[in-house]
Amino acid sequence: MKLIGKLDSPYVRRVAISLTLMDIPFEHLSLSVFRDKAAFAAINPLLKAPTFVTQDGTVLMESTLILDHFEHGLPSEKRLMPEDPNERTRALYILGLALTAADKSVQLVYETKLRPEESQYEPWVERVTAQARTAFAALEKSYALRESNWLSGTLSQADITTAIAWTFAQNEIPDVLDAEAHPALIRLAAETEKLPAFQKWQPE
Repeated sequence: MKLIGKLDSPYVRRVAISLTLMDIPFEHLSLSVFRDKAAFAAINPLLKAPTFVTQDGTVLMESTLILDHFEHGLPSEKRLMPEDPNERTRALYILGLALTAADKSVQLVYETKLRPEESQYEPWVERVTAQARTAFAALEKSYALRESNWLSGTLSQADITTAIAWTFAQNEIPDVLDAEAHPALIRLAAETEKLPAFQKWQPE
């Protein structure tokens, strides 16, 4: 099985770390949708990262769908989503915030680092910036109230995705967020980034 995409994508990194924690073996092909367009398109003409090729050759896209594919076939102790309905709903709420935070952070990278300055639309940049800040503020509020190292007592997909989104934003758009206003997210990232699975899959 193969995971295709660069680890500078929070979504590619999310899949790599999660599958490692699930003990699911895979090969990582570090291809860029920009610099390695032809090689990537040969696997997935839609040029979307992450792309995952399953054992039977099925090509999957979207990090959440890729992880859902594996989550259902795992024993409970290997799953990264809580089984308790209330805990699962809470995790889904946090995941929604974390994925939005990651999405808006990626949009800001594209808008401010890849698009020529004369082509940037300031009202759009302001809107996306506000969305990113709002999502991270909501995550900070939720994690400030936690009673253990993790949201639900044990490491879950909510913790993984939140930490990856925060690390990505701090690496790529540090001027957008006031790090000092997010002490709970700083602690979460410090805790997760020490884990072997996070150490193995560092941003490129």
